[in-house]
Amino acid sequence: MRRYYWAGAVLLTFCLLMAVAVNEFIFVSNKYRFELVDEQRAGPRKDITLRLVHVPDEKPVTDAVLLKTHLGAAMAEAPGNIRSLPSDEPGLYRFQVETVVAGKWTLHLAAKVRGKPEPVNGTISFDAVK
Repeated sequence: MRRYYWAGAVLLTFCLLMAVAVNEFIFVSNKYRFELVDEQRAGPRKDITLRLVHVPDEKPVTDAVLLKTHLGAAMAEAPGNIRSLPSDEPGLYRFQVETVVAGKWTLHLAAKVRGKPEPVNGTISFDAVK
């Protein structure tokens, strides 16, 4: 009978550890968000400046590394073009986007934050005019 208690205690401990790990994995993206800082039209292109913010304390994350960027729209058959631009401030990410049609566009981003096991995913939406 004691053997069953021991197995139950081990199983319960394992389940609690998995719950903590899954909680960190699922909710890491909820602790961060991408914010649009500035957008300027430059001819057929648009320059966009973003920052990643740690939501609980509203502080910008200055040491994140962008892993993925993708520009898309619901009505566009082809994705837009996106090019990274140099930034003079830590924690600001600048892009030049070129859209193929007017309308609502979404920039999908993934960033690696130091000390976090999984990347932070987010989106920024903006309107494009032709």
